[in-house]
Amino acid sequence: MNEEAQVNASWLPQDYSHAEGGAAENVTAAVSSLVPVVDTEPELIVNPWDIVLCTSGTLIACENAIVVLIIFHNPSLRAPMFLLIGSLALADLLAGLGLVINFVFAYLLQSDSAKLVTVGLIVASFSASVCSLLAITIDRYLSLYYALTYNSERTVTFTYVMLLVLWGGSVCLGLLPVTGVNCLRDESTCSIIRPLTKNNVAVLSVSFLLMFGLMLQLYVQICKIVLRHAHQIALQHHFLATSHYVTTRKGVSTLAIILGTFAACWMPFTLYSLIADYTYPSIYTYATLVPATYNSIINPVIYAFRNQEIQRALWLICCGCVPASVSQRARSPSDV
Repeated sequence: MNEEAQVNASWLPQDYSHAEGGAAENVTAAVSSLVPVVDTEPELIVNPWDIVLCTSGTLIACENAIVVLIIFHNPSLRAPMFLLIGSLALADLLAGLGLVINFVFAYLLQSDSAKLVTVGLIVASFSASVCSLLAITIDRYLSLYYALTYNSERTVTFTYVMLLVLWGGSVCLGLLPVTGVNCLRDESTCSIIRPLTKNNVAVLSVSFLLMFGLMLQLYVQICKIVLRHAHQIALQHHFLATSHYVTTRKGVSTLAIILGTFAACWMPFTLYSLIADYTYPSIYTYATLVPATYNSIINPVIYAFRNQEIQRALWLICCGCVPASVSQRARSPSDV
């Protein structure tokens, strides 16, 4: 009964031609004489997870392209903070383009060379994105800890050095698969993302965990500084205790959202890539990789569109004016 239920690609039972012998051949000949033969190309089966990644890449590219254009076309947005935000947006923009290009190449240009280039672009872009987040955290810490000397030429020089180091290191990581550090010749060394090797992915994952630990430590210090500054401002202006607590709680909540979002997006994929290899089901890789891409969707909302100067520039581009609620809003200790 089970054998009769099995069918082949032509929707005929597999055992039909074997069990009936010549009768099956007669039936086949009769059907072929009545139905015209049409040459059809094999259908291209698209993985739904790849469609999700391509959609995320498109949204990432469009969203971060707006931030890059705003910062590039406004000479007033050249402070170290905006340079780092622009670096983050550019990295996420390239990551989004990498996801889209990878989707196109995977189904239209199926070659190992194209795979190496696109995977290298994605690795370099996401590495630059995570490093830019760390650089922004360092910049925020320095702007609070050295508030009096922050706006000096020394800070600008330090910012350019950070950008040079983070982009140089990210490009080197992206070039590793292209220069031969891949698993194309030995499948047993493949990681959950082909053609990256297990050692390559392990280095990326451990580096991420170290950077996350450094960011966590810096944000703890930032919280302490924000609480201390808010308390001093409250004493100087004789604020009520409730106002003081509301302000400081908002600042701490903002930092918790920033760090929590970053960890929630990247930590599942990082931990999974350390314990898994190419033999694991690919659905687990997709299920952890897709949330990681969402971090690049959230980054412009957290770091760019919440900034008052960028909001003003965006209003000027879209409407030609700046609402009074945006232009007159004062910066509070929670805006960190």
